[in-house]
Amino acid sequence: MLLPAFAALAGLPFRLAQAQPDARAAGLARLAARLRGLDTDGLNPADYGIPPDEMMASDLAGYVEQIGRSAARALTDLLHGRVASLPGRVDIVRDRAALPLEPWLAELSNSADPAGVLDRASLLPPDAAALKAALAEARQRAALTFSPIPGGAAISDTIEPGAWDSVKIPLLRARMALTDPGVRRDGGNGYDPSLVEAVKRFQAAEGLEADGRIGRITLAALNRPLAAQLAQFRAALDMRRAAAAEPTERRIEVNVAHQRLAVIEAGRRVLEMNVIVGKPARPTPMLRVRLTAIQFNPRWGVPIRNMREDLLPRFRRDPRAMMEKGFRVYSVVNGQAVEVDPTTIEWSRIHPDRIPYVIRQDAGEANALGRIKFVIPNGEDIFMHDTPDRHLFRRPDRAFSSGCIRLEKPMELLDVAVTGMPGWDRARIDKLLAEKVTAGVGVRQVMPVRLHYTTAVVEDGRVLLRPDIYGLDDAYARAMDAPPRLASAGVR
Repeated sequence: MLLPAFAALAGLPFRLAQAQPDARAAGLARLAARLRGLDTDGLNPADYGIPPDEMMASDLAGYVEQIGRSAARALTDLLHGRVASLPGRVDIVRDRAALPLEPWLAELSNSADPAGVLDRASLLPPDAAALKAALAEARQRAALTFSPIPGGAAISDTIEPGAWDSVKIPLLRARMALTDPGVRRDGGNGYDPSLVEAVKRFQAAEGLEADGRIGRITLAALNRPLAAQLAQFRAALDMRRAAAAEPTERRIEVNVAHQRLAVIEAGRRVLEMNVIVGKPARPTPMLRVRLTAIQFNPRWGVPIRNMREDLLPRFRRDPRAMMEKGFRVYSVVNGQAVEVDPTTIEWSRIHPDRIPYVIRQDAGEANALGRIKFVIPNGEDIFMHDTPDRHLFRRPDRAFSSGCIRLEKPMELLDVAVTGMPGWDRARIDKLLAEKVTAGVGVRQVMPVRLHYTTAVVEDGRVLLRPDIYGLDDAYARAMDAPPRLASAGVR
Protein backbone atom coordinates (compact mmCIF):
# COMPACT_ATOMS: atom_id res chain seq x y z
CA MET A 1 0.00 0.00 0.00
CA LEU A 2 1.24 3.45 -0.88
CA LEU A 3 0.67 6.19 1.62
CA PRO A 4 -1.28 9.29 0.41
CA ALA A 5 1.97 11.20 -0.06
CA PHE A 6 2.87 8.76 -2.83
CA ALA A 7 -0.50 8.64 -4.51
CA ALA A 8 0.54 10.97 -7.32
CA LEU A 9 3.29 8.55 -8.25
CA ALA A 10 0.93 5.60 -8.40
CA GLY A 11 -0.78 6.56 -11.62
CA LEU A 12 -1.24 8.94 -14.50
CA PRO A 13 -1.17 12.27 -12.60
CA PHE A 14 2.62 11.83 -12.81
CA ARG A 15 3.30 14.98 -14.82
CA LEU A 16 5.34 13.34 -17.55
CA ALA A 17 2.31 11.25 -18.51
CA GLN A 18 0.50 14.46 -19.46
CA ALA A 19 3.32 16.00 -21.50
CA GLN A 20 3.50 16.09 -25.28
CA PRO A 21 4.57 12.71 -26.70
CA ASP A 22 8.10 13.77 -27.64
CA ALA A 23 8.74 15.55 -24.34
CA ARG A 24 7.17 12.68 -22.44
CA ALA A 25 9.33 10.09 -24.15
CA ALA A 26 12.49 12.14 -23.61
CA GLY A 27 11.68 12.81 -19.95
CA LEU A 28 10.86 9.18 -19.23
CA ALA A 29 14.02 8.07 -21.01
CA ARG A 30 16.13 10.44 -18.90
CA LEU A 31 14.43 9.18 -15.75
CA ALA A 32 14.99 5.54 -16.70
CA ALA A 33 18.64 6.26 -17.49
CA ARG A 34 19.05 8.05 -14.16
CA LEU A 35 17.55 5.11 -12.29
CA ARG A 36 19.79 2.66 -14.11
CA GLY A 37 22.71 4.86 -13.11
CA LEU A 38 22.01 4.61 -9.37
CA ASP A 39 25.26 2.70 -9.05
CA THR A 40 26.97 6.10 -9.28
CA ASP A 41 25.29 6.82 -5.93
CA GLY A 42 26.41 3.53 -4.42
CA LEU A 43 22.95 1.99 -4.84
CA ASN A 44 22.03 -1.11 -6.82
CA PRO A 45 19.66 -0.29 -9.71
CA ALA A 46 18.31 -3.85 -9.59
CA ASP A 47 16.71 -3.07 -6.20
CA TYR A 48 14.25 -0.54 -7.65
CA GLY A 49 12.11 -2.49 -10.11
CA ILE A 50 12.87 -0.29 -13.13
CA PRO A 51 10.47 -1.21 -15.96
CA PRO A 52 11.87 -2.24 -19.35
CA ASP A 53 11.87 0.43 -22.08
CA GLU A 54 9.64 -1.72 -24.31
CA MET A 55 6.81 -1.37 -21.81
CA MET A 56 6.49 2.35 -22.58
CA ALA A 57 5.16 1.60 -26.07
CA SER A 58 2.91 -1.28 -25.10
CA ASP A 59 1.51 -0.05 -21.77
CA LEU A 60 2.19 3.63 -21.11
CA ALA A 61 -0.03 3.84 -18.02
CA GLY A 62 1.56 0.76 -16.48
CA TYR A 63 5.05 2.01 -17.38
CA VAL A 64 4.44 5.41 -15.78
CA GLU A 65 3.05 3.84 -12.63
CA GLN A 66 5.95 1.42 -12.31
CA ILE A 67 8.70 3.94 -13.02
CA GLY A 68 7.01 6.34 -10.61
CA ARG A 69 7.23 3.74 -7.88
CA SER A 70 10.87 3.08 -8.79
CA ALA A 71 11.68 6.77 -8.66
CA ALA A 72 9.93 7.16 -5.29
CA ARG A 73 11.92 4.30 -3.79
CA ALA A 74 15.17 5.68 -5.18
CA LEU A 75 14.41 9.18 -3.93
CA THR A 76 13.64 7.82 -0.47
CA ASP A 77 16.98 6.03 -0.29
CA LEU A 78 18.91 8.98 -1.71
CA LEU A 79 17.42 11.26 0.94
CA HIS A 80 17.10 9.01 3.99
CA GLY A 81 19.67 6.28 3.36
CA ARG A 82 19.31 2.70 2.24
CA VAL A 83 20.21 1.23 5.65
CA ALA A 84 18.03 2.23 8.58
CA SER A 85 20.39 1.02 11.32
CA LEU A 86 22.96 -1.65 12.13
CA PRO A 87 23.76 -3.45 15.39
CA GLY A 88 26.55 -1.74 17.27
CA ARG A 89 26.60 1.33 15.03
CA VAL A 90 25.39 3.90 17.54
CA ASP A 91 27.75 6.33 15.83
CA ILE A 92 25.33 6.57 12.88
CA VAL A 93 22.45 8.90 13.75
CA ARG A 94 19.93 10.05 11.18
CA ASP A 95 17.41 12.86 11.45
CA ARG A 96 14.86 11.98 8.81
CA ALA A 97 12.33 14.38 10.30
CA ALA A 98 14.61 17.27 9.31
CA LEU A 99 14.37 16.13 5.69
CA PRO A 100 10.68 15.28 5.09
CA LEU A 101 9.91 13.19 2.05
CA GLU A 102 6.56 14.69 1.09
CA PRO A 103 7.85 17.91 -0.53
CA TRP A 104 10.44 16.00 -2.50
CA LEU A 105 7.94 13.39 -3.64
CA ALA A 106 5.50 16.10 -4.68
CA GLU A 107 8.26 17.78 -6.68
CA LEU A 108 9.21 14.46 -8.26
CA SER A 109 5.59 13.91 -9.26
CA ASN A 110 5.12 17.38 -10.71
CA SER A 111 8.49 17.92 -12.33
CA ALA A 112 9.02 17.94 -16.06
CA ASP A 113 12.50 16.59 -15.28
CA PRO A 114 12.22 14.02 -12.44
CA ALA A 115 15.73 12.81 -13.21
CA GLY A 116 16.98 16.24 -12.18
CA VAL A 117 15.16 15.90 -8.85
CA LEU A 118 17.05 12.67 -8.19
CA ASP A 119 20.30 14.40 -9.14
CA ARG A 120 19.73 17.16 -6.60
CA ALA A 121 18.77 14.67 -3.88
CA SER A 122 21.93 12.67 -4.53
CA LEU A 123 24.12 15.70 -3.83
CA LEU A 124 22.47 16.74 -0.56
CA PRO A 125 24.66 14.74 1.87
CA PRO A 126 27.87 16.42 3.07
CA ASP A 127 30.83 15.66 0.78
CA ALA A 128 28.55 13.84 -1.68
CA ALA A 129 30.15 15.30 -4.82
CA ALA A 130 33.68 14.36 -3.77
CA LEU A 131 32.64 10.89 -2.62
CA LYS A 132 30.70 10.21 -5.81
CA ALA A 133 33.74 11.19 -7.87
CA ALA A 134 35.92 8.88 -5.76
CA LEU A 135 33.36 6.09 -6.15
CA ALA A 136 33.39 6.53 -9.94
CA GLU A 137 37.18 6.26 -9.99
CA ALA A 138 37.07 3.21 -7.72
CA ARG A 139 34.50 1.57 -9.99
CA GLN A 140 36.79 2.03 -12.97
CA ARG A 141 39.69 0.49 -11.06
CA ALA A 142 37.63 -2.38 -9.67
CA ALA A 143 37.76 -4.29 -12.96
CA LEU A 144 41.56 -4.18 -13.01
CA THR A 145 43.50 -7.17 -11.76
CA PHE A 146 47.10 -7.68 -10.71
CA SER A 147 49.36 -10.32 -9.20
CA PRO A 148 50.05 -9.79 -5.47
CA ILE A 149 53.54 -8.71 -4.43
CA PRO A 150 55.06 -11.41 -2.19
CA GLY A 151 56.62 -10.83 1.22
CA GLY A 152 55.84 -8.49 4.07
CA ALA A 153 55.66 -10.99 6.92
CA ALA A 154 59.00 -10.00 8.48
CA ILE A 155 60.97 -6.78 8.86
CA SER A 156 63.59 -8.26 6.55
CA ASP A 157 60.95 -8.35 3.80
CA THR A 158 60.76 -4.55 3.67
CA ILE A 159 61.51 -3.21 0.20
CA GLU A 160 63.89 -0.30 0.64
CA PRO A 161 64.52 2.47 -1.91
CA GLY A 162 67.33 1.40 -4.22
CA ALA A 163 66.54 -2.30 -3.82
CA TRP A 164 66.80 -4.68 -6.78
CA ASP A 165 64.53 -7.70 -7.18
CA SER A 166 63.62 -9.49 -10.38
CA VAL A 167 60.29 -10.72 -8.96
CA LYS A 168 58.96 -8.11 -6.53
CA ILE A 169 59.88 -4.92 -8.39
CA PRO A 170 58.21 -5.86 -11.72
CA LEU A 171 55.08 -6.84 -9.78
CA LEU A 172 55.27 -3.55 -7.86
CA ARG A 173 55.57 -1.62 -11.13
CA ALA A 174 52.61 -3.46 -12.63
CA ARG A 175 50.49 -2.75 -9.52
CA MET A 176 51.43 0.93 -9.36
CA ALA A 177 50.89 1.43 -13.10
CA LEU A 178 47.21 0.52 -12.65
CA THR A 179 46.51 3.56 -10.49
CA ASP A 180 49.39 5.97 -11.16
CA PRO A 181 49.79 7.17 -14.77
CA GLY A 182 53.36 8.25 -14.05
CA VAL A 183 54.59 4.67 -13.60
CA ARG A 184 55.94 2.62 -16.51
CA ARG A 185 55.52 -1.13 -16.45
CA ASP A 186 58.80 -1.67 -18.31
CA GLY A 187 61.04 0.28 -15.94
CA GLY A 188 63.26 -2.62 -14.95
CA ASN A 189 63.97 -4.53 -11.73
CA GLY A 190 65.27 -1.68 -9.59
CA TYR A 191 63.32 0.29 -7.01
CA ASP A 192 64.43 3.56 -8.58
CA PRO A 193 63.64 7.15 -7.46
CA SER A 194 60.66 7.59 -9.82
CA LEU A 195 59.01 4.43 -8.51
CA VAL A 196 59.81 5.46 -4.93
CA GLU A 197 58.01 8.77 -5.51
CA ALA A 198 54.99 6.91 -6.90
CA VAL A 199 54.90 4.71 -3.80
CA LYS A 200 55.13 7.82 -1.61
CA ARG A 201 52.11 9.26 -3.42
CA PHE A 202 50.26 6.01 -2.81
CA GLN A 203 51.21 6.00 0.88
CA ALA A 204 50.06 9.59 1.32
CA ALA A 205 46.71 8.79 -0.30
CA GLU A 206 46.31 5.81 2.05
CA GLY A 207 47.08 7.91 5.11
CA LEU A 208 50.37 6.05 5.66
CA GLU A 209 53.83 7.40 6.39
CA ALA A 210 55.07 8.53 2.97
CA ASP A 211 58.67 7.32 3.28
CA GLY A 212 58.81 5.03 0.24
CA ARG A 213 59.68 2.00 2.37
CA ILE A 214 57.40 -0.94 1.60
CA GLY A 215 56.85 -2.87 4.79
CA ARG A 216 53.97 -5.00 6.03
CA ILE A 217 51.35 -2.24 6.15
CA THR A 218 52.16 -0.64 2.80
CA LEU A 219 52.40 -4.05 1.15
CA ALA A 220 48.98 -5.04 2.52
CA ALA A 221 47.54 -1.81 1.11
CA LEU A 222 49.16 -2.44 -2.29
CA ASN A 223 47.87 -6.02 -2.39
CA ARG A 224 44.32 -5.14 -1.33
CA PRO A 225 41.88 -5.91 -4.19
CA LEU A 226 40.98 -2.71 -6.00
CA ALA A 227 37.29 -3.61 -5.73
CA ALA A 228 37.51 -3.46 -1.92
CA GLN A 229 37.23 0.32 -1.95
CA LEU A 230 33.80 0.18 -3.58
CA ALA A 231 32.18 -0.98 -0.35
CA GLN A 232 33.90 1.81 1.56
CA PHE A 233 32.69 4.58 -0.73
CA ARG A 234 29.18 3.11 -0.93
CA ALA A 235 29.00 2.98 2.86
CA ALA A 236 30.44 6.49 3.18
CA LEU A 237 27.77 7.94 0.91
CA ASP A 238 24.86 6.13 2.55
CA MET A 239 25.97 6.88 6.12
CA ARG A 240 25.88 10.60 5.35
CA ARG A 241 22.28 10.58 4.08
CA ALA A 242 19.92 12.36 6.46
CA ALA A 243 22.76 12.51 8.98
CA ALA A 244 21.84 14.39 12.13
CA ALA A 245 23.22 17.92 12.35
CA GLU A 246 26.43 18.27 14.31
CA PRO A 247 25.94 19.75 17.78
CA THR A 248 27.44 23.15 18.48
CA GLU A 249 28.50 22.36 22.06
CA ARG A 250 32.08 21.46 22.80
CA ARG A 251 32.60 17.75 22.20
CA ILE A 252 35.17 15.03 21.58
CA GLU A 253 35.12 13.10 18.32
CA VAL A 254 37.27 10.00 17.90
CA ASN A 255 37.46 8.62 14.36
CA VAL A 256 38.49 5.06 15.10
CA ALA A 257 39.19 4.24 11.45
CA HIS A 258 41.55 7.21 11.04
CA GLN A 259 42.88 6.80 14.60
CA ARG A 260 42.47 10.52 15.30
CA LEU A 261 40.80 12.54 18.04
CA ALA A 262 39.45 16.06 17.73
CA VAL A 263 37.89 18.44 20.24
CA ILE A 264 35.33 20.50 18.34
CA GLU A 265 33.58 23.62 19.52
CA ALA A 266 31.19 25.72 17.42
CA GLY A 267 32.38 23.94 14.28
CA ARG A 268 36.07 24.66 14.98
CA ARG A 269 38.71 22.07 15.89
CA VAL A 270 40.42 23.36 19.00
CA LEU A 271 42.57 20.26 19.56
CA GLU A 272 43.65 17.33 17.39
CA MET A 273 45.87 14.34 18.06
CA ASN A 274 46.73 10.82 17.03
CA VAL A 275 45.26 8.01 19.10
CA ILE A 276 45.82 4.29 19.44
CA VAL A 277 42.68 2.18 19.01
CA GLY A 278 41.74 -1.46 19.41
CA LYS A 279 43.46 -4.06 17.27
CA PRO A 280 41.18 -5.94 14.83
CA ALA A 281 40.99 -8.90 17.23
CA ARG A 282 39.79 -6.54 20.02
CA PRO A 283 38.03 -3.71 18.19
CA THR A 284 37.14 -0.44 19.84
CA PRO A 285 33.33 -0.30 20.04
CA MET A 286 31.37 2.63 18.66
CA LEU A 287 30.05 4.72 21.54
CA ARG A 288 28.10 7.87 22.31
CA VAL A 289 29.06 8.73 25.89
CA ARG A 290 30.21 11.64 28.05
CA LEU A 291 33.47 12.54 29.72
CA THR A 292 32.55 12.82 33.39
CA ALA A 293 35.74 12.50 35.43
CA ILE A 294 39.53 12.40 35.39
CA GLN A 295 41.75 10.07 37.37
CA PHE A 296 45.37 10.97 38.11
CA ASN A 297 48.02 8.30 38.59
CA PRO A 298 45.50 5.52 37.95
CA ARG A 299 46.02 1.94 39.03
CA TRP A 300 45.13 -0.72 36.49
CA GLY A 301 42.84 -3.56 37.43
CA VAL A 302 43.71 -5.98 34.63
CA PRO A 303 40.66 -7.40 32.81
CA ILE A 304 40.54 -11.18 32.46
CA ARG A 305 41.10 -11.08 28.69
CA ASN A 306 44.28 -9.03 29.10
CA MET A 307 45.41 -11.39 31.84
CA ARG A 308 44.86 -14.40 29.62
CA GLU A 309 46.17 -13.12 26.29
CA ASP A 310 48.74 -10.49 27.25
CA LEU A 311 50.08 -10.90 30.76
CA LEU A 312 50.13 -14.66 31.31
CA PRO A 313 52.83 -15.23 28.62
CA ARG A 314 54.90 -12.42 30.13
CA PHE A 315 54.62 -13.82 33.67
CA ARG A 316 55.69 -17.20 32.30
CA ARG A 317 58.81 -15.64 30.78
CA ASP A 318 59.91 -13.40 33.63
CA PRO A 319 57.70 -12.88 36.72
CA ARG A 320 60.34 -10.72 38.41
CA ALA A 321 60.37 -8.28 35.49
CA MET A 322 56.60 -8.01 35.83
CA MET A 323 56.99 -7.18 39.52
CA GLU A 324 59.44 -4.43 38.58
CA LYS A 325 56.80 -2.98 36.25
CA GLY A 326 54.46 -2.61 39.21
CA PHE A 327 52.26 -5.68 38.68
CA ARG A 328 50.87 -7.28 41.80
CA VAL A 329 49.21 -10.69 42.00
CA TYR A 330 46.42 -11.45 44.46
CA SER A 331 44.67 -14.63 45.50
CA VAL A 332 41.23 -14.46 47.06
CA VAL A 333 41.13 -16.26 50.43
CA ASN A 334 37.90 -16.25 52.44
CA GLY A 335 36.69 -13.31 50.43
CA GLN A 336 39.85 -11.30 51.06
CA ALA A 337 42.52 -10.38 48.50
CA VAL A 338 45.89 -11.73 49.64
CA GLU A 339 49.01 -10.67 47.75
CA VAL A 340 51.11 -13.49 46.33
CA ASP A 341 54.78 -13.33 45.30
CA PRO A 342 54.60 -14.01 41.53
CA THR A 343 58.04 -15.65 41.56
CA THR A 344 56.57 -18.47 43.72
CA ILE A 345 53.86 -19.33 41.20
CA GLU A 346 54.36 -22.06 38.59
CA TRP A 347 52.99 -19.98 35.76
CA SER A 348 53.56 -22.71 33.18
CA ARG A 349 50.86 -24.77 34.91
CA ILE A 350 48.26 -21.98 34.88
CA HIS A 351 45.58 -22.61 32.25
CA PRO A 352 44.62 -19.43 30.33
CA ASP A 353 40.92 -20.11 30.88
CA ARG A 354 41.30 -20.75 34.62
CA ILE A 355 43.55 -18.08 36.10
CA PRO A 356 42.98 -18.19 39.88
CA TYR A 357 44.47 -14.76 40.50
CA VAL A 358 43.63 -11.08 40.28
CA ILE A 359 46.32 -8.86 38.78
CA ARG A 360 46.71 -5.14 39.34
CA GLN A 361 49.36 -2.65 38.31
CA ASP A 362 50.48 0.14 40.60
CA ALA A 363 50.45 3.74 39.49
CA GLY A 364 53.75 4.87 38.04
CA GLU A 365 55.74 5.54 34.91
CA ALA A 366 55.36 1.96 33.67
CA ASN A 367 51.60 1.77 34.26
CA ALA A 368 49.74 0.80 31.10
CA LEU A 369 47.29 3.68 31.65
CA GLY A 370 50.06 6.24 31.99
CA ARG A 371 49.48 9.17 34.32
CA ILE A 372 45.92 10.17 33.39
CA LYS A 373 42.69 8.30 32.77
CA PHE A 374 39.61 9.99 31.30
CA VAL A 375 36.40 8.36 32.50
CA ILE A 376 33.61 7.93 29.92
CA PRO A 377 31.07 5.63 31.65
CA ASN A 378 29.84 2.82 29.39
CA GLY A 379 29.00 -0.86 29.49
CA GLU A 380 32.08 -1.86 27.48
CA ASP A 381 34.71 -0.84 30.07
CA ILE A 382 36.25 1.56 27.55
CA PHE A 383 38.08 4.72 28.58
CA MET A 384 40.68 7.14 27.23
CA HIS A 385 44.11 7.27 28.80
CA ASP A 386 47.76 8.20 28.68
CA THR A 387 50.35 5.55 27.80
CA PRO A 388 54.09 5.02 28.38
CA ASP A 389 54.45 3.68 24.82
CA ARG A 390 54.86 7.10 23.23
CA HIS A 391 56.76 5.83 20.20
CA LEU A 392 53.65 4.12 18.82
CA PHE A 393 52.03 7.45 17.95
CA ARG A 394 54.57 7.88 15.17
CA ARG A 395 53.25 4.76 13.48
CA PRO A 396 50.82 5.25 10.59
CA ASP A 397 48.82 2.20 11.72
CA ARG A 398 47.90 2.59 15.38
CA ALA A 399 45.46 -0.27 16.03
CA PHE A 400 47.34 -1.84 18.96
CA SER A 401 45.15 -1.54 22.07
CA SER A 402 42.66 -3.90 23.66
CA GLY A 403 39.84 -1.50 22.81
CA CYS A 404 40.54 1.58 24.91
CA ILE A 405 41.74 4.86 23.40
CA ARG A 406 45.36 5.82 24.11
CA LEU A 407 46.05 9.53 23.76
CA GLU A 408 49.01 11.23 22.11
CA LYS A 409 48.37 14.52 23.97
CA PRO A 410 46.71 13.66 27.30
CA MET A 411 47.83 16.86 29.01
CA GLU A 412 46.33 19.02 26.26
CA LEU A 413 43.02 17.16 26.56
CA LEU A 414 43.23 17.58 30.33
CA ASP A 415 43.59 21.35 29.88
CA VAL A 416 40.37 21.36 27.84
CA ALA A 417 38.53 19.15 30.34
CA VAL A 418 39.33 21.32 33.39
CA THR A 419 38.49 24.60 31.67
CA GLY A 420 36.34 26.67 34.01
CA MET A 421 37.33 24.69 37.11
CA PRO A 422 38.98 27.11 39.57
CA GLY A 423 42.19 25.88 41.14
CA TRP A 424 42.91 23.25 38.49
CA ASP A 425 45.83 24.90 36.76
CA ARG A 426 48.85 23.12 35.30
CA ALA A 427 50.97 23.74 38.42
CA ARG A 428 48.49 21.90 40.66
CA ILE A 429 48.16 19.08 38.18
CA ASP A 430 51.93 18.67 37.83
CA LYS A 431 52.26 18.53 41.61
CA LEU A 432 49.52 15.92 41.86
CA LEU A 433 51.10 13.78 39.17
CA ALA A 434 54.54 14.06 40.76
CA GLU A 435 53.18 12.76 44.08
CA LYS A 436 52.11 9.55 42.30
CA VAL A 437 49.04 9.29 44.49
CA THR A 438 45.89 8.02 42.83
CA ALA A 439 43.20 10.72 42.89
CA GLY A 440 40.19 11.75 40.84
CA VAL A 441 38.01 14.73 40.08
CA GLY A 442 34.69 15.15 38.31
CA VAL A 443 34.65 17.63 35.45
CA ARG A 444 32.42 20.67 35.73
CA GLN A 445 31.46 20.76 32.04
CA VAL A 446 30.58 17.23 31.02
CA MET A 447 31.57 16.77 27.36
CA PRO A 448 29.88 14.50 24.81
CA VAL A 449 32.24 11.89 23.37
CA ARG A 450 31.53 10.04 20.13
CA LEU A 451 33.59 7.11 18.95
CA HIS A 452 32.77 6.68 15.27
CA TYR A 453 34.05 4.71 12.31
CA THR A 454 34.40 6.78 9.16
CA THR A 455 37.01 5.45 6.77
CA ALA A 456 36.38 8.08 4.06
CA VAL A 457 36.83 11.70 5.10
CA VAL A 458 36.99 14.75 2.86
CA GLU A 459 39.47 17.53 3.56
CA ASP A 460 39.70 20.52 1.22
CA GLY A 461 37.81 18.59 -1.44
CA ARG A 462 40.25 15.65 -1.26
CA VAL A 463 39.04 12.22 -0.18
CA LEU A 464 41.23 10.46 2.39
CA LEU A 465 40.48 6.76 2.73
CA ARG A 466 41.79 4.53 5.50
CA PRO A 467 41.59 0.72 5.48
CA ASP A 468 38.41 -0.93 6.76
CA ILE A 469 40.30 -2.57 9.64
CA TYR A 470 37.19 -3.88 11.42
CA GLY A 471 35.20 -4.76 8.30
CA LEU A 472 32.39 -2.39 9.27
CA ASP A 473 32.18 -0.79 5.82
CA ASP A 474 31.94 -4.22 4.27
CA ALA A 475 29.13 -5.11 6.70
CA TYR A 476 27.34 -1.87 5.86
CA ALA A 477 27.62 -2.54 2.10
CA ARG A 478 26.18 -6.03 2.62
CA ALA A 479 23.25 -4.49 4.49
CA MET A 480 22.69 -2.14 1.55
CA ASP A 481 22.44 -5.16 -0.75
CA ALA A 482 20.10 -7.12 1.51
CA PRO A 483 16.42 -7.44 0.51
CA PRO A 484 14.65 -4.22 1.49
CA ARG A 485 12.42 -4.21 4.52
CA LEU A 486 9.28 -2.18 4.96
CA ALA A 487 10.38 1.39 5.59
CA SER A 488 8.50 3.88 7.72
CA ALA A 489 7.66 5.80 4.57
CA GLY A 490 5.70 2.84 3.26
CA VAL A 491 7.33 2.62 -0.16
CA ARG A 492 9.24 -0.65 0.23
